[in-house]
Amino acid sequence: MPPLPDLAIRRCRPGESEAVLALWRRAQSTPSLTDTAADVGRLLGEPTAVLLVAVENDTIIGTVIGGWDGWRGNVYRLAVDPDHQRRGVARSLVAAVDRELEAMGARRTSALVDREHPWAVGFWDSLAGVGYQLDPRNVRYVKTIS
Repeated sequence: MPPLPDLAIRRCRPGESEAVLALWRRAQSTPSLTDTAADVGRLLGEPTAVLLVAVENDTIIGTVIGGWDGWRGNVYRLAVDPDHQRRGVARSLVAAVDRELEAMGARRTSALVDREHPWAVGFWDSLAGVGYQLDPRNVRYVKTIS
């Protein structure tokens, strides 16, 4: 498919939380306890985080979250609407979040990828040329607080 000529990448705006959540559902992003409009809205006010959206014709078609913890940048929730995949949207979002994280001070970035989504693993494997490499040394542990 050809690239999207009217694609814009920008920070998510207040009032767009429901559109982001709907995109995550369409893109089959793994559900989380924080998949609420309130939690997405709270993220928008965090000085060390960014929620970027890819927009075409005023419609959110992709997202990525970048977080800076003072040690490294972290990438979450890279998601693209199924009707817009394989057109460079995800690569554009990753490049944009990399720039945002670098501006915050990150010198190293890690991406959280659901191994149960082979299309996601394949995408991140395809980014070896821009520096993303699978790190077999790590295993992730999660605690739900609430």
